[in-house]
Amino acid sequence: MEEPFAITLDPGSSRANRTGSWRVERPVYVDRLPPCNDACPAGENIQRWLYAAEDGSYEAAWRSLVEDSPLPAVMGRICYHPCETACNRAQLDETVGIHGLERFLGDQAIEHGWGLAAPPADSGRQVLVVGSGPAGLSAAYHLRRAGHRVTIRESADRPGGMLRYGIPAYRLPRPVLDAEIDRIVATGITLECGQPVADLAETMTSEPWDAVFVAVGAQRGRDAGIPAGDSARILDAVTLLRGMEDQAPPMLGRRVAVYGGGNTALDAARTARRLGATDTVVIYRRTRDRMPAHESEVEDALDEGVRMRWLSTIARVEQGSLLLERMVLDEHGFPQPTGELEELGADTVVLALGQESDLSLVERVPGIEIADGVVRVGSDLMTGRAGLFAGGDMIDPASADRPPEERTATVAIGHGKRAARAIDAWLAGRRPEPVPRHEIAGFDHLNTWYYSDAPPTVQPRLDLARRQSTFDEVVGGLDESTALFEARRCLSCGNCFECDNCFGVCPDNAVVKLGPGLRYRFDYDYCKGCGICVEECPCGAIVMEPEQV
Repeated sequence: MEEPFAITLDPGSSRANRTGSWRVERPVYVDRLPPCNDACPAGENIQRWLYAAEDGSYEAAWRSLVEDSPLPAVMGRICYHPCETACNRAQLDETVGIHGLERFLGDQAIEHGWGLAAPPADSGRQVLVVGSGPAGLSAAYHLRRAGHRVTIRESADRPGGMLRYGIPAYRLPRPVLDAEIDRIVATGITLECGQPVADLAETMTSEPWDAVFVAVGAQRGRDAGIPAGDSARILDAVTLLRGMEDQAPPMLGRRVAVYGGGNTALDAARTARRLGATDTVVIYRRTRDRMPAHESEVEDALDEGVRMRWLSTIARVEQGSLLLERMVLDEHGFPQPTGELEELGADTVVLALGQESDLSLVERVPGIEIADGVVRVGSDLMTGRAGLFAGGDMIDPASADRPPEERTATVAIGHGKRAARAIDAWLAGRRPEPVPRHEIAGFDHLNTWYYSDAPPTVQPRLDLARRQSTFDEVVGGLDESTALFEARRCLSCGNCFECDNCFGVCPDNAVVKLGPGLRYRFDYDYCKGCGICVEECPCGAIVMEPEQV
């Protein structure tokens, strides 16, 4: 009788013969940079806080989020979410609603009274932050987290900068803004409103500041130089929007013309409608596809009855009317006059041709370089004066050794965080350590057949009739069930989320589970390098590398 077939196991092993010597390649776990993280100007680790939210751990997700951005309820409402533009899920069905989830977490924190972590031991260093807009608030928050004493000085009566004085309440309710600012200040920051800094050179020498961060924003409208009669009513969009915070909003009349094509122009036009204008028209020199305003803003304005006059410019303004000239685009896309004129009735003309910073406070500081209305800074956001840093709209977006950035609150939040890290390093006598960047996790790295179609959650919107007559918030938020659903749509691009696929498909039992949160490792004594784990990893977190000879 034949002896039964037997497999001889290696001593001390519960598995079959070792196969490691067969390989020409070995699998390796990697971490890639999710495209959403890469696209976020504030430097949020979006994938990390989304992962925490996937099982309903909302407070943990919020605490992860605010490590980078201290204003999630605000930014979840006003950010134009470039993270979603970069989201790989858009190539599968539709992008993850990251901004809606950020807003949800921020609103949960306000509702439940979650507080920010107490700062560490006092460093003994004092830092002055000039300006309480998004850049200033972000810098103050991160400096306080590093243990420094921080004072914010704000020229206005209330904090927030352009968050308060430039963004209408129908986009950003003031109780939300106040709650998040109060929470930042509660970490031990001294906030001094109604305290303008007229001469920074004198302030830096007469007071014991170890470092200063300036972020005064761009709160002055640009002059268009349009010919106008003595009785013509013209004001700039910044003045209009700022006036909405006063007890008596400006009187505009029934017919309002807004000159410009950016987001501020559309905010001004939509505000005019809410103030009672029955005919509001936006006048723009180019075509809709060349308009710098975001498409969502254009659509909202059109929905609310704002008219658009493309390829038009204002030649002259008189009392009760203005003269328009028709434009055409040349072969390079630049508008050229045609000489064709048309009269348009308008009680008020609002100019929205961009903003500039008032830099008078830094003009006398030695070493400061100002060109074209902005301050030049280095890659660490330090100016030419040692210990003086700057950020936000007042700096040259191309001078910080980075690609030019759009002027948004999200960019300003990122500037504040970068400046705080640079200031902390400078105070310690060291250079800021560069943040390592992994390879971006492209869609081609993903194994998407594991994911089913899951259309995004649509946020509710205020009905049109109320939008045209009140300053109530237009876009609603997610609830707990829709937030949970939306968080689970994340593909975890480029980073292991312990799905057990590699563990389950390995024919050699070469994948070893290390425990919850610890991921896996390969036992190369048993791996034969077949690459099945690479092919079956949903998120592209495994690669094959050649064996070293």
